[in-house]
Amino acid sequence: MNNDAPEQIHLPYFDHLLELLSQQNPAVSESFGRHVHWGYWEKPRQALLTAADFAAAAENLSAHVCQAAHLGDHQAVLDVGCGFGGTVAHINERHQGMRLTGLNIDERQLRRAREQVLPLAENSIAFKQGDACQLPFPDAAFDVVLAVECIFHFPDRRQFFREAYRVLRPGGYLALSDFVPSRLLSPVARLKFPAWRFYGRCNFGCSQKDYLRLAEDTGFTLGLVKDITQNTLPTYSYLRRLAAKRRVGNLSAAFETSVAEALSRSGLLNYEIYSFQKPGLAKKP
Repeated sequence: MNNDAPEQIHLPYFDHLLELLSQQNPAVSESFGRHVHWGYWEKPRQALLTAADFAAAAENLSAHVCQAAHLGDHQAVLDVGCGFGGTVAHINERHQGMRLTGLNIDERQLRRAREQVLPLAENSIAFKQGDACQLPFPDAAFDVVLAVECIFHFPDRRQFFREAYRVLRPGGYLALSDFVPSRLLSPVARLKFPAWRFYGRCNFGCSQKDYLRLAEDTGFTLGLVKDITQNTLPTYSYLRRLAAKRRVGNLSAAFETSVAEALSRSGLLNYEIYSFQKPGLAKKP
């Protein structure tokens, strides 16, 4: 990725989403104007599948990733792949004395984040354009690094882990969510396929075993592995309903999302939350 040439970034789904948001589509604005990731339902069978229900579920997913990172007041937090700043906003509204930084490769997303997310409760907020695999921050700058449903876009997970380890203080946490292949799917998921048309280049080839090895190789200790696949499944039903009722459909999006749903419902592709800790004593605020 070239930070000096953002026009080369291939993010078709954000092109589509930003166009719909510019048209002030109410359902899209409520569903994806803040968070751009799957939802989490405590009771999936009771999902209402309304825009408000989905927005609340997306908020819940960010909350679970934050919980995995042992988030507390008076911390420095880096949200990598921050999108429109939804997770930064979530933290900003619930904690105080925070130094919050959102990083994204796409300046368009950051412009919306800067407009929407303003600091509260003695917090500070900054949104910075940059590459997740070349973090533009000094060593030991953060207590927490988050990557909510974005790591599969990064060109090199190992390099991201190295960078996250570098910018974390001793005792700090890296927490992320990802689509993780089962043992049966893993060999196929590792094959090189052309970039998907709608969601751009995605690498779903990192299995749970790969994550554990990656953590060990980069110096992290494992904090949490949590499979929340069942809690995220209503997302697919909601996306179909949104496309049908609001005429925001896209053939490539429908096909790719259907493939992900089929793999998820069959247990071949899991949605998991991980947390990893950098060894050492955390500095008290």
